[in-house]
Amino acid sequence: MDILNIAPLKYENDKLLILDQTLLPGKTEYLEINTKEDVWDAIHKLRVRGAPAIGVAAAYGLYVSAKNIQTDNRDEFIKSFKEIKDYLASSRPTAVNLFWALDRVEKCIYELGDASVNTIKSAIFEEAEKIRKEDEEACYAMGEYGLSLLKPEMGILTHCNAGTIATAKYGTCLAPLYVGHEQGYNFKVFADETRPLLQGARLTSWELNQAGIDVTLICDNMASIVMKNGWIDAVLVGCDRMAANGDGANKIGTSAVAVLAKEYNIPFYMFVPTSTIDLNTKSGADIHIELRNGEEIYKMWYEKDMAPEGIKTYNPAFDVTDAKYITAVITEKGIVYPPYDENLKNLFV
Repeated sequence: MDILNIAPLKYENDKLLILDQTLLPGKTEYLEINTKEDVWDAIHKLRVRGAPAIGVAAAYGLYVSAKNIQTDNRDEFIKSFKEIKDYLASSRPTAVNLFWALDRVEKCIYELGDASVNTIKSAIFEEAEKIRKEDEEACYAMGEYGLSLLKPEMGILTHCNAGTIATAKYGTCLAPLYVGHEQGYNFKVFADETRPLLQGARLTSWELNQAGIDVTLICDNMASIVMKNGWIDAVLVGCDRMAANGDGANKIGTSAVAVLAKEYNIPFYMFVPTSTIDLNTKSGADIHIELRNGEEIYKMWYEKDMAPEGIKTYNPAFDVTDAKYITAVITEKGIVYPPYDENLKNLFV
């Protein structure tokens, strides 16, 4: 299987198809998306996940939903469109790419002036296509920049899944592993399982194994011992929202890995497309962290409950890694080093 050809979503024969990542690794199945409710459900229930892929799905989802609006009146269409946009924006609160993509598509509509409804619908689709293609190009660029920080035979630790199925293609933090694999770098990758939704176990280990990359699955609480053993030369992670000061929100458990990496003097690299950088958010303290159903912790993946029924739970989907723990931020425009509050802004000049 060529893992780079397994897209998280695709638009074929006038149909939006989304890879149901909740079924991986056991089954590779695409869901047909026909309504705004289908789009919302796919994003909220993590059938499509990963900040860049969520943004691409939202853009195509706007088109699928908007093409069903039955009116030729532009004002009526715009009103319905905005209702759909607001509805999709409620699917997940933390990943900034969701809002970035929705706003970008809306902006392209207003730039059309008094264009007809049919013209607007076509423009929404074209914008979604642009977002997908740009993300693929950005991920490959991050792969090349990231690879420049690594050496052959390195041991790499990663957390969650920021691979090809979390983006349009290649991934963010896994992109240098794919690019390096093509050049014979022979990385040794350790993948945190990433509880409670097991994206590292179900997705990252599956992806890398399919690609023929040496990968070892570990529990999250084993990160310290593999670092202490000297098996890790660099930590590569993705990001769902980066604040203006360089604080980065990523899958829960990322900040703990960053603290460990600091202790063991291991570089910690966060891969962040510029679409994920939110200069309007001052610091990580201002990032809204999604809280999910506590049953994901002890019920979702088990035949029998692994805790007492009704036990109190705390299940944040993300945590924030303070900028001081991040060695460098890798974007499609280049590598950014501290001070992040100054240097991140330069990406947008």
